[in-house]
Amino acid sequence: MGVIVHETTGVFHLCNDQISYMIRKMPNGQLGQLYYGSRIRDREDFPHLLERAHRDMAPCVFPGDTTFSLEHLKQEYPAFGTGDMRYPAYEICRENGSRISSFCYRGYRVRPGKPELCGLPAVYVESEDEAETLEIALEDPVIGGKLTLLYTIFEEFPVIVRSARFENGQDLPWELTRAMSISLDLPDCRYEMLDLAGASLRERYVDLHRLHPGVQSIHSMRGHSSHQFNPFLALKRENADEHTGEVIGLSLVYSGNFLAQAEVDTMGTLRVMAGIHPEGFCWPLKKGEEFQTPEAVLVYSDQGLNGMSQVYHKLYRTRLARGHWRDRERPILVNNWEATYMKFTEESIYAIAKKAGELGIELFVLDDGWFGKREDDTSSLGDWTPNRKKLPGGIAGIARSVTKLGMQFGLWFEPEMVSPKSELYEAHPDWVLGSSDREICRGRHQYVLDFSKDEVVNYIGERMEDILRESPVSYVKWDMNRSISDLFSVGRDREHQGTVYHRQILGVYRLYDRLTKAFPQVLFESCASGGGRFDPGMLFYAPQGWLSDDTDGAERVKIQYGTSYVYPVSSMGNHVSAVPNHQTFRSVPLAARAICAYFGAFGYELDLNLLTEEEQGQVREQVRFVKEHRRFLHTGIFYRLRSPFEEKEAAWMVVSEDRKKALVAVFRFRQPVNRGYDRLRLAGLCPEWEYEISDRDYCCFGDELMQVGLILSDRASGVLNSETVQGDDTARLIWVRTVG
Repeated sequence: MGVIVHETTGVFHLCNDQISYMIRKMPNGQLGQLYYGSRIRDREDFPHLLERAHRDMAPCVFPGDTTFSLEHLKQEYPAFGTGDMRYPAYEICRENGSRISSFCYRGYRVRPGKPELCGLPAVYVESEDEAETLEIALEDPVIGGKLTLLYTIFEEFPVIVRSARFENGQDLPWELTRAMSISLDLPDCRYEMLDLAGASLRERYVDLHRLHPGVQSIHSMRGHSSHQFNPFLALKRENADEHTGEVIGLSLVYSGNFLAQAEVDTMGTLRVMAGIHPEGFCWPLKKGEEFQTPEAVLVYSDQGLNGMSQVYHKLYRTRLARGHWRDRERPILVNNWEATYMKFTEESIYAIAKKAGELGIELFVLDDGWFGKREDDTSSLGDWTPNRKKLPGGIAGIARSVTKLGMQFGLWFEPEMVSPKSELYEAHPDWVLGSSDREICRGRHQYVLDFSKDEVVNYIGERMEDILRESPVSYVKWDMNRSISDLFSVGRDREHQGTVYHRQILGVYRLYDRLTKAFPQVLFESCASGGGRFDPGMLFYAPQGWLSDDTDGAERVKIQYGTSYVYPVSSMGNHVSAVPNHQTFRSVPLAARAICAYFGAFGYELDLNLLTEEEQGQVREQVRFVKEHRRFLHTGIFYRLRSPFEEKEAAWMVVSEDRKKALVAVFRFRQPVNRGYDRLRLAGLCPEWEYEISDRDYCCFGDELMQVGLILSDRASGVLNSETVQGDDTARLIWVRTVG
């Protein structure tokens, strides 16, 4: 298991009990792709898998050999300018303008464990025997370029992690204008592509379509991973579903501009790649300088989409998220944003916190409006000092008042932005992204700080550290509320401008790294105007993220369902908010809002003092429920059962690792009329075990619940609670536990 190298044939076989990934040195010195999929038996060579054939009009590498054309061979990391007319994995521009390059095999190294990527988020190991890493060295002697392809295979996960590192070894500089993290050539295109698309307030909706000739892609050129697309795609066989069939997942551990695409050529073969978006990217390398790409996480499943997702869930929960809060139960919080927005006083804040403490809530979070002269969103971003008119005692004062109630205190920041009306902008107009000889676009009445400059990152870090040191803050909500529209770093030369997009997100990572190391017990939650930067890169620094600014209990079912294709329940920040909802104006019952929010990092976002006595009683029970079951909900195995994108109902479930208990959630968006019979097939149970069901007076064996299904027909015979809650936007929970 691990990395098997056949030096005489040039075959590299990465394998474990579940998968095989094979590459081979080709006759021209470049690397070819042989196979990726379920585990196959190893042997010395697989020459027949490097398929060659004569093709008319195809440019050929060797004179007289019309069968060896890179245009039709499956390659591992294809180049521009060597006969392949498909999109390349990388492109280099020399001083003379040539973009032709060819990196050929020079050697390899196998290392136990997995090395860190300097300055970049990445999955990790806790012991060297968890994984092995293969580093393949290639060289282009014409340009003096060195290329290292990195592959990590885990012992227990059907996962291959890939990235690339470039180095200039000659005196003449050159520019890297394209550098994908992964390229994978597959022998056929009989797949459907699933991606997560949307917009602000409807992030990560499921998009599924059959591949067709040409290029189909998802991307962001906004300076962050975006609301519009998530840096993830899956390829599923047409007969694959949630529970069966072959699926390949590709997830990019990066928070900036990205491109992920599937290219179907005229021969029906498929090239998939992902990495930093090449638009606006140009990275100069002088002698001895290196560039490391972000890493891509490749998952193979022969157990359908749920099988793929469960691998991502466990890997990202235990080997991407890290630190003090990785495995700890997250506190139940109340956030004042939709309760007060920026119109609050110390007294009104304290009143919400006091009521929260009485109801058993563990953490109060003070959102936007506590600093500078902030009364609305037109001023004061960047001026991270308390507004003494609102908070006479400052942050330290209100924080201590809250902690005396037996609660923790949390605080909102938006560190990457500055308001034109602010002391910071008046002092440092050159600290924003945008050309000084043009009007800079404003979004949300704010500019983007230039985090490609160390002095800017250091200044913001010092201001945040001042607040966190002087006050008992145990939680930080880190927001980011606009995209980069004016890409120019003032005071930097022309050569630098093509690096700004990437340097900007590296600056964000540096600040996260600095603060999480300085305050290791503070829980950080990432946010970007909702879910505009909900990606694996953020999960490396903040173990949970705010899913969306749409807090409607029905819409959140769709958002959470789509998010679950890649991200674990523990990473999803979910709040019960006020009704009518502030985004959709819909009034979802309190119980249904809570049932949806249970499956994540749970909290409230409303004025608890405005609830009736009956509603406050429901909140007490919801808080008790979460405290009792949150560890199970965050670490159990998650299954999608019924899609809200296909039906007027949705369902999912969490099963304990020992399969002795499961919690099923069923959501109804529209009440049916004269409904027929309905059964919901469960998953993940032990077929031979007998289970009792919380709303039934009978028991069932696991095989019946998974093959026949759980009867959901309204007023069905045998249902103890025959008066199941009816109506639109309702939800119910069903416990399934082993008998005895």
